[in-house]
Amino acid sequence: MDKSQYKDVCVFVEQREGIIQKVALELLGKARELADTLNEKVIALLLGYDMKDQAQELIAYGADIVVCVDERELAEYNTEPYAQAVSQFIRERHPAIVLIGATTIGRDLGPRCAARLHTGLTADATHLDIDTAKYIDFLKESSTIDLSKQKFDMEDRNLKMTRPAFGGHLMATIICPRFRPQMSTVRPGVMKKAPFDQAKADACQIVKPAFSLTAEDIKTEVLSVEKAAEKLVDLIGADVIVSVGRGISKDVNKGIELAEQLAAALGGGVVGASRAVTDAGWMTADHQVGQTGKTVHPKIYVALGISGAIQHTAGMQDSECIIAVNKNEGAPIFGVADYGIVGDLFKVVPELIKQIEAAKAAL
Repeated sequence: MDKSQYKDVCVFVEQREGIIQKVALELLGKARELADTLNEKVIALLLGYDMKDQAQELIAYGADIVVCVDERELAEYNTEPYAQAVSQFIRERHPAIVLIGATTIGRDLGPRCAARLHTGLTADATHLDIDTAKYIDFLKESSTIDLSKQKFDMEDRNLKMTRPAFGGHLMATIICPRFRPQMSTVRPGVMKKAPFDQAKADACQIVKPAFSLTAEDIKTEVLSVEKAAEKLVDLIGADVIVSVGRGISKDVNKGIELAEQLAAALGGGVVGASRAVTDAGWMTADHQVGQTGKTVHPKIYVALGISGAIQHTAGMQDSECIIAVNKNEGAPIFGVADYGIVGDLFKVVPELIKQIEAAKAAL
């Protein structure tokens, strides 16, 4: 394979019911950073129907070019035509890197495209780097590896894709040195959206692909989309998160109840959990924060009875304000907290709620 033919960073732009999903904008921010390191361009690949008016938004958040595949058959996600369109685009444009959100759609689409293109795919990545020096800095902050005993090729320009492995007990960094494109699905919430740039939006460049879908590409027809009524907690979009850890073990139900009350007192917050809590079955997996759960950036993050293992702090350390309550004054969570309280959460939290309610009543 002649890898010199491949350049630029491509982001698959996920849309649902004509609305661009947040994960696509997050990936554009990261793609911009990677492309600047390579001195290349960011291409946003937008599939849908009557979506051209939204191309400006993609440019404003980091894309240089928007390739819009506008077909009525692409209005709703349909595996076969979407996989065919994405694969054809990659064969035509030869991007060096392809990023896809690790959503239900992305987890269906990514492997199919990688198989058709005979390349590798790293699933559920939580960190991406090209520059080796930046990758080493990442390892210093998020791992316990003795870097003095490791050898690194500082000239290596392969995409370093880091993801949880073995149930989250290890973090694995994967590269794809022999094949192109380098493909990865990336978890929602782990990358930061770039600031909106109106000047770039005004200079929007929309490109139509050379290919078009045929009747043979449409093997199934979407007649309707039925939404499940299942209610899941929205950790990624929450401004306030109160998370519980193993420290609630002496009275699990009371611990969760206190977290719910504190979250409500702080202004309609939601309750999260450490992996220890979800593994024990005390709360469902959609509440989990950390490398093997959700990566969050709320305005306020309260950690109740959470020790602060790397796997957890990696998923919440960018919160604007972190408050930790733990009986162990040496708990690692205090190392990332803005405010720390050493004490029994079953005694501290009721007092916190009391003081918050009193302050609100005095306003």
